[in-house]
Amino acid sequence: MKIAYVGIDLLSKALEALQENNCDIIKIFTCKTDNVTEFNVKVIDFAKKNNIPYTLERITYDDIKYLIEQGCDALICGGYYHLIPTDNDLPMVNIHPTLLPVGRGSWPMPIIIMNKHKTSGVTFHKMSERFDEGDIILQKGFELAEDENHQSYMDKVDKLILDMISELVKKFHRLYDNARPQTEGEYWGLPDKSMYTVNSDMDYEQVELILRAFYGYECYYINGDKTYELIGAKAVKTQNEGGIYPIKGGYIECRNVKEV
Repeated sequence: MKIAYVGIDLLSKALEALQENNCDIIKIFTCKTDNVTEFNVKVIDFAKKNNIPYTLERITYDDIKYLIEQGCDALICGGYYHLIPTDNDLPMVNIHPTLLPVGRGSWPMPIIIMNKHKTSGVTFHKMSERFDEGDIILQKGFELAEDENHQSYMDKVDKLILDMISELVKKFHRLYDNARPQTEGEYWGLPDKSMYTVNSDMDYEQVELILRAFYGYECYYINGDKTYELIGAKAVKTQNEGGIYPIKGGYIECRNVKEV
């Protein structure tokens, strides 16, 4: 299959899996990221190593028409900041890290964890004119652990993607043609800063949940008149060398801290 790939590093296992399943990746579209919490490094390195044309410019309808002219069989999206224009002449598949219609939106994983869901999963669905509402092509689930964090959640997503891409490629037309409409769901907006801000007066259990839900991304810690940006933070019961940020019933330890 001739494939155009759209995405950042978050779901780049899909890009690797497409290559492993002998797909001809004819172009890669990615976008600018901060390369601190979200990255495009793996996608760009993959393009360079395999001599695949790539761009950081936002994909347009002219790009879609060009792909069709080049005989592209499908466009696969693994995380992208912009709505992609659709065309019935080019099958388009989006990879979403929840069991749709639960968790529509660009960043549902922290909310899944904070709401203490027992299960989640991965959905491959047709792209539509509205985010995450297209017909479901393929869907597989996994259980969530009581101590699940953002990183471990995405590790489970990556493991599912490898097998799901293989199944998609082998049965593409059958799966695509038999996709089923989604039932009623709801769109979850981006979490706002208040959801990933903690302070020294908060209880251990509340802080621990928030830091797990946003692990690997920036969180904020307030102590008196000082505010710190934390990346890779977790709550601990016992103070150690890295746990110098007090909360009720414990401490926060963190690998990357800066005062803001």
